[in-house]
Amino acid sequence: MNSNPNSHYLAHELREMCKRNRDGSKATQADRRNNLLLFARQLLEGGFRHMCAHSIQEKHVAYLVGRWKTEGIATGTIKNRTTYLRWWVNHAGKAGAIPSENAALGIPMRQIAGRPNKAQVLDPAKLAKVKDPYVRASVRLQAAFGLRREESIKIIIAIADRGNVLYLKGSWCKGGRERLIPIETPEQREVLNDVHSLAGRGSLIPPHRTYVQQRRIYDAQTRAAGLTNLHGLRHQYAQARLEKFTGKPAPKAGGPDRKSLTPEERKADDAARLRVSKELGHNRPDIVMTYCG
Repeated sequence: MNSNPNSHYLAHELREMCKRNRDGSKATQADRRNNLLLFARQLLEGGFRHMCAHSIQEKHVAYLVGRWKTEGIATGTIKNRTTYLRWWVNHAGKAGAIPSENAALGIPMRQIAGRPNKAQVLDPAKLAKVKDPYVRASVRLQAAFGLRREESIKIIIAIADRGNVLYLKGSWCKGGRERLIPIETPEQREVLNDVHSLAGRGSLIPPHRTYVQQRRIYDAQTRAAGLTNLHGLRHQYAQARLEKFTGKPAPKAGGPDRKSLTPEERKADDAARLRVSKELGHNRPDIVMTYCG
């Protein structure tokens, strides 16, 4: 925390605002709080030294968005941050401080078609730099089963490991959607056995920590190890599964575009995409376009 009293006051008021308005899941609340504290620090750095939570104005929003663009922050991240800005201005009674459309802030639409391939394979050398064994285990589960970060931290392996499938409880998953993921390879079994040995009958949150504390440690240690954009492990998992089901690489991995498929091939591709979607926890095949093209 910055010791400057102006920074402390705004940050304190934003914390209190978050405490009074606990809408959303615990993960959403934690993300919101962390982003709002980031905004408070960045506004101080921008010279806005006498702010309270209810003094947010258009000029503050314009400064933050402009700063993020200059820093090269990804469009998706900026859009997420503007969501938290809107939450702030709405709860401060200053809804007019931010336009209702991101386009008015000069934030471009994200294009799904033609996106670069975000898939990444886990780098063992970088993983070895992660000091916390629970964080290492979470990252390995992400790579082996395409789990989201939250799922890989909250999972209780004694409950999840059903022998030939991995069962994810709804309370661990986005949208509360439970699901089953096949356990098919020796590599997957090795990861699960190692997690059993580490966690026993508990989750990948050490007994003396909360989920939010463990997630902060996860973020700090993976970043320090050079493991960035780890959602790319999920992209890699999706592409590998689509190739297994269709016998062809995913379009984003150099495989044929769907437009070039015959009607029979496209029907098989649709069935494969539905299977991949269910393993990812989405249950609709069109979402696979984001991961696989």
